[in-house]
Amino acid sequence: MNLKGATALVTGGSSGIGLAIAKTLIDGGAKVAVTGRDEKRLDSASKSIGAHPIHADVGKEADVLRTYSELFREFDHLDILVNNAGVGVLKPLAEMDLGSFERVFATNVTGAMLMGREATKHFIQRKSGHIVNIGSTAALRGAARGTAYYASKFALRGMTECWRAELRPFNVRVILVNPSEVLTEFYATAGLEQNMQNPTKLRGEDIAQAVRSALEMDDRGFIPELTVFATNPKD
Repeated sequence: MNLKGATALVTGGSSGIGLAIAKTLIDGGAKVAVTGRDEKRLDSASKSIGAHPIHADVGKEADVLRTYSELFREFDHLDILVNNAGVGVLKPLAEMDLGSFERVFATNVTGAMLMGREATKHFIQRKSGHIVNIGSTAALRGAARGTAYYASKFALRGMTECWRAELRPFNVRVILVNPSEVLTEFYATAGLEQNMQNPTKLRGEDIAQAVRSALEMDDRGFIPELTVFATNPKD
């Protein structure tokens, strides 16, 4: 697709991978709206890149419906949905609490479904559209302490395959991008340490470049799934 003049909606776009994707799409000529739960951070981030901010939690259906109402007041149509919003909790199974488990699935799975559902209604009418789900290499194999987060990414990957099968007849491309470890605030919020200055680890800009490259392929074809690893990561 040609990004010039296209419109995009990026969830979780106030920091990290989402902000990098939004900036890269804008640099390519697209008009972009970003969502986020932290209103102050969202406003600051959106101003820094020239995006339209929508304060919303993708895990709440009322917020999702309001997001699209606001989007279509700002833009007359939508070309691209990037489901990037995500949270992580990494705990041993014996210590997993129901609240944490449900919170991860509410954002990573239910939120993606709600956002995808509303975008799909629009894309089917237009017989055109692009959905990019930001997954994780956590969707490719299990790991200790991964009951909530890894399982949510497995679910997102399966859901992506269902959407792809369902939406291809309407010329809608559904793409899954699986980053390996990226230097963002995600690790800190999940309770893990990460050296943010490590030169061997991926940055959000690397994932954004992969997303843009996949989208800019001619619409006659698409990349169903794209996994991005650091070349030679060292802790």
